[in-house]
Amino acid sequence: MALAQLIPVQSSSAMEVEASRAAAAMEQINPVIQGLAAHVRTRWEAAQTAKQIPEQRLLQCLRQRNGEYDPDVLSQIKKMGGSEIFMMLTSTKCRGASSWLRDTLLGSGSDKPWTIDSTAIPDLPPNVADMAEDILKQAVQMIMQTTGEMPNEQVVRSEWERMRDETMRMLKDEAEKRVDRMETKMEDQLQEGHFRDAMSAFIDDIVTYPTAIMKGPVARKRKSLQWQGKGLVPVENIVLEWERVDPFMCYPSPWASSPHDGYFLERHRLTREDIQNLIGVEGYSEPALRSILDNFQSGGGGMHNMISIDQEVSTAIGKYTAETERMKDVVDALQLWDSVQGKLLIEWGMAASDVPDVDKMYPCEVWLIGSTVIKAVLNYDPLARKPYYTASYEKVPGAFWGNGVADLVRDCQSMCNAAARALSNNMGISSGPQVGINVSRLPAGESITQMYPWKIWQFQNSDYQDASQPITFFQPPSNANELMGVFEKFQTLADEYSGIPRYMTGDNAAGAGRTASGLSMLISNASKSIKSVISAIDQGVLTPLLVRLYQHNLRYSQDPDLIGDVNIVAKGAMSLVAKESAAVRRTEFLQLVLTNQIAQGIVGPLGTAELLRQHASMLDMNIDKIVPSTETLQAQQQQAAQQQQAAMEASMQPEMEQIEFQKDEFGAVIGAVKMKGPSPNGQSSGGGLRLPQPNPNAKPPMLQPDGQVAGGRDGSLMVNQVTGGNG
Repeated sequence: MALAQLIPVQSSSAMEVEASRAAAAMEQINPVIQGLAAHVRTRWEAAQTAKQIPEQRLLQCLRQRNGEYDPDVLSQIKKMGGSEIFMMLTSTKCRGASSWLRDTLLGSGSDKPWTIDSTAIPDLPPNVADMAEDILKQAVQMIMQTTGEMPNEQVVRSEWERMRDETMRMLKDEAEKRVDRMETKMEDQLQEGHFRDAMSAFIDDIVTYPTAIMKGPVARKRKSLQWQGKGLVPVENIVLEWERVDPFMCYPSPWASSPHDGYFLERHRLTREDIQNLIGVEGYSEPALRSILDNFQSGGGGMHNMISIDQEVSTAIGKYTAETERMKDVVDALQLWDSVQGKLLIEWGMAASDVPDVDKMYPCEVWLIGSTVIKAVLNYDPLARKPYYTASYEKVPGAFWGNGVADLVRDCQSMCNAAARALSNNMGISSGPQVGINVSRLPAGESITQMYPWKIWQFQNSDYQDASQPITFFQPPSNANELMGVFEKFQTLADEYSGIPRYMTGDNAAGAGRTASGLSMLISNASKSIKSVISAIDQGVLTPLLVRLYQHNLRYSQDPDLIGDVNIVAKGAMSLVAKESAAVRRTEFLQLVLTNQIAQGIVGPLGTAELLRQHASMLDMNIDKIVPSTETLQAQQQQAAQQQQAAMEASMQPEMEQIEFQKDEFGAVIGAVKMKGPSPNGQSSGGGLRLPQPNPNAKPPMLQPDGQVAGGRDGSLMVNQVTGGNG
């Protein structure tokens, strides 16, 4: 018993923790890991220094939209005294621009701002192309079987051209089916990955800051409830997500004009739950993550890296959490996307066999928390692309940071603020009379700081024989009209500078804007400026983002029917066309097809069904329950064609006619019945033309030598008579 007390006993969980710590320590002393960590810190210092001036612009934009003065401007205003009013001109313009962009870019279903189409000449998997080639071979073989000889060159060429067109149509149809399946899958992935929320936050950034940044897809481990057996069970899955990146938290290289130029750094603030969710995600070191969790509260190893800009940003957005409190809940992580020369990798200790070319640049992604590397991946993308996409309200050529709405109207905002402050001060001064008091005429103790109705003033004679009035009233002039003119002038200039006129946010428009058609023309002209913004988002964000998602599905999807040659189409700028007008045009075209026989003959049932399908999709209806699929319609058409062909063959087939002769007791033909065919029981169907019957009481007719009736009207009606030796 005493021996057991002297020997420390560890539980299995404690032993696992110790083993994890030892593995993490061994991993971090690897020369390659240490070299990457030093490389991250070097890049971080250079990028942080280069961003000092852009950070102040970002702060200006944030304060300007929130209706706050910069600290230096506010101190000057307080020194002069008077009003500190701030006119929310920038906030109004930002709200107008963001609502306009949301109407265009946040659609879903048929209104989503993107689609994918097959290319003009689609490239399909080999099995589909081989199928088309087999059809062509079968057609040539059929010609050989029909004619019994090899077709000549002209016949083969003609058949080749016909089958080539048929093959292209088949390839196009198959490509469109695959495109539809891929588009449905991509839309589902975007919905599950919170793309709509990320795009909404991105729109707020693009109208506020010089540059807005989107990121994705990012693989994360998330919990969800799934039905298993008889109940819901929490299940952990790796899902693709998209997110808006805070402009204050990203650091491009000093010479970059986009995230793909040079290196790119992003700061992260990770909670304990965030780090736990990284365990099990491909590429992250589990021992390193667990060592971070062990030291989370203590913050050892420089895991809490607060910089000066953080406190200013927290104050600007209304977060006043003390630094000591923040350090208990989050740690700071640096994520570096860069390219490292193969020579450096070998110097850091990487095997030469893993670095084929020492002069080649190898793309890498490195995560660093304090001094611990939690992820280090080489060749993260075949094309060395970073998962970041940027756009600006106004792009500055060659620069990473462009201009936002706040930048464009900053001068107008400053002049409107100055005019409003002067107007407020002038209105306060000129709101009532100013009073001048000769203090030598007042008795001791008389209050001269208050004035109210029915006040009694006491005066005395001056020792200096002063005959002036003891109290003098005068009215300061009001400059309200001039100051309002200045304010309205710069408010109007803000419309021009930002491209967001006041009537877009509900203000009455004078002149042409008083009529519906005139207002429509004004809105159409105003939309030209916002179209350039949407085009920048289409080209810089939506198109590369969707291309990357599509290629991700091609690389990792297990469904072979999703493979196809597609073209990503971001249609945000095109969707600015009035949706109501487009709906009216679609309805008119559908009515034309349904009411015009010539149009129906040209479009056909399949085209009409497609029009109905498109029209129903705009009404949020279940299309599959209203309009049959193309395959169903084709089967119905084929069945109807077969029935029609069978009916035509039956009508064109000659009737089998039979003539039944009737003879008397002497064997002479006395009548005949023309039948259309035998009845099933072998009897006459009675459907034929019955010839006239002879009178049974009549005398036997005279017969000719050949057995025919000799003359008479009765015998010459239906029977050919031999009139001569030649018949």
